[in-house]
Amino acid sequence: MSSSLDKLKALTSRLEEKLEQKETHSKTDLEEKSISEKISVEKPVKNVSVNSDKVREENIERVKALYEKLKIFEKSPDFDKIFIYKAMNLSGIGLKEEDFGEVREGKYIQIIAITYEPDKNGKKKAKNISLGYFGKAESLDNILKNEIIEFVLRWRYEKAFQNVEHYKDLIARVKIPSDTLF
Repeated sequence: MSSSLDKLKALTSRLEEKLEQKETHSKTDLEEKSISEKISVEKPVKNVSVNSDKVREENIERVKALYEKLKIFEKSPDFDKIFIYKAMNLSGIGLKEEDFGEVREGKYIQIIAITYEPDKNGKKKAKNISLGYFGKAESLDNILKNEIIEFVLRWRYEKAFQNVEHYKDLIARVKIPSDTLF
């Protein structure tokens, strides 16, 4: 009988320990939750849109000026429609970190817009469209080369702004707590 009583006492003791641990954890969880709620309320809201709007406005103005100067309008007459392209690249000039701005001898310099169009089977295929042709690499003026590079990079920069705007709009459509980044 004493062994059954000892077992019951041991079991009761372990049960009490488990209950104490559970109470301690739930108190800790509540404390952590209230601390995190306080922290999230106290988070300063960064207003980056004011600065980014000005940067974006200046960037668009420069893209427009280069659009005119490089005569991109001859191939794409509506300025606003140059942003419907999925991507833009250069042929004949390197844009990677290791060859940035290097002209490739024997190549022709072109600004290439990339779009996706369905083929005869309805499958999307990349299509390259030349927006500007600037001759052989060897005869390219250094100032013109820099303006061509600048146009492509600034176009990409504006495209990135448009993508961010698109995702902000999508996030706004989702019901989210007010203490997030946006």
